[in-house]
Amino acid sequence: MQRSIVLVTVDCLRADHVGFMGYERPTTPFLDSLAKESFTIPTALAAGAPTYYSLPVILASRFPLAMGRDILGVGPLEPTLASVLKNEGYSTAAFGAGNPYLSARFGYQQGFETFRDFLAVDSAKGADNKSDAVRQGCASRVNQLLRKVRPSMGALGPFYDELYFRYCEKVTPIPESLDDLRCYPAADVIVDHARDWLLSAGNKPFFLWLHLMDPHSPYYPKDAALSMLSQASFTPGRARYLNSFWNRSDLQPSKFERHRREILALYDAGIRWVDEQIKRLIGSLRSSNRWDDCVFALTADHGEEFLEHGGRYHPPSNLFEELIHVPLLVRLPGVQNRQQHKSPFSLMHLAPTLLGAACVPAPAGFQGRGLMGEMLRGAPFDDVAISECVDGCTNPFHAENRMGPRILTVRESRYKLVIHFRSGVEELYDLESDPGERSALPPQTERAVRRRLLAVAREHLHRSVQERDDKMRLHARLRDIQLDAARGRA
Repeated sequence: MQRSIVLVTVDCLRADHVGFMGYERPTTPFLDSLAKESFTIPTALAAGAPTYYSLPVILASRFPLAMGRDILGVGPLEPTLASVLKNEGYSTAAFGAGNPYLSARFGYQQGFETFRDFLAVDSAKGADNKSDAVRQGCASRVNQLLRKVRPSMGALGPFYDELYFRYCEKVTPIPESLDDLRCYPAADVIVDHARDWLLSAGNKPFFLWLHLMDPHSPYYPKDAALSMLSQASFTPGRARYLNSFWNRSDLQPSKFERHRREILALYDAGIRWVDEQIKRLIGSLRSSNRWDDCVFALTADHGEEFLEHGGRYHPPSNLFEELIHVPLLVRLPGVQNRQQHKSPFSLMHLAPTLLGAACVPAPAGFQGRGLMGEMLRGAPFDDVAISECVDGCTNPFHAENRMGPRILTVRESRYKLVIHFRSGVEELYDLESDPGERSALPPQTERAVRRRLLAVAREHLHRSVQERDDKMRLHARLRDIQLDAARGRA
């Protein structure tokens, strides 16, 4: 019997900020209770970061650069979790909280009968509520003039930067609430639309995908979520100041430490709101008697850095564990939680695993494999997990920015090899003795491990080229050319 599937991906959700993964702050009380009847995977790993390198892996079960570095998103002919299930007669719907990289522009609407990405200004309350004054902020003519003067200031530059930051904070009007500052629709908006869709879905099996952005920067959680975590209320002015300060590019990492605790409180409140809204969603499934036939999965596209290695956010400049180690909870009807092996579980395997749990065969084009059998037995998942991205590609809307050198990691249970193709540097970490990746092992140590992991990396690169689907790649390139031409005519 085919089962329905609900997949929730949460942007920027770190594994170590989730209760069922050991986090002490109560960010996920509902998911923690659900974990008792679900599989919780201790070492789930994103196969790329940020979102534009991680989501093709989750939905299409293939490495992010498998079609070439210049191709982003899902290819026009590429089989995905949604297209496979639609062909099996499923009702399909996706609701994403305004991430521009998960839009029809990059093929993510494929296979979905209902697809809403909430990118239009009037899509939903919270999607774009900034007042005109807040929008203008520091963009006045005077500010632009001051920016041009900055490079000529020499040693006075840092002093000017501080004055300029304070000036911008002072002249920018403060909105009335955190809701007015939020860049993305909150999880309650997305879940409201999902619940309405479920009421109209009929009795057919369905596939529902939600992508939630509440933990994503800038960190403007719901006031109710802050109260749930017993956090002192953040005034709109304070929250805006913290986010503006955290976003500065003119400071050394040590300068950010004094605000790290408050930033984490805002981030955690975003997670708490996600948890509360998932509770509402599952409540609807239970009340409509659909929960007993539903496979449910929650994971993240990637994590978030909070100065662990001197960085912030999730730029494609490294693949440390805080960026690729993500939570993974999979609930299968009638199966209780069992101890899972700590070997790596690449999210490459998530789509075929969910299809297997729903009694639907996976297509031959998927590069991952179904691991439900290993989950049921508590057996090891895989020998290695590979993650990759293009170093420094922070604006992939421009194709020329996508062609930089790779960063590639090969991750075992104990060892992790990181290869920076820009510099040619290879770093080997022993995650048992150094879980925070603070110090790479000396170059002449663990030679057998290095040879083994380098051989895996070479084989991965070879297969990426030799097994590339040229027809699919051609259609993806044509799509990009047509879209670029349309933008030029606009």
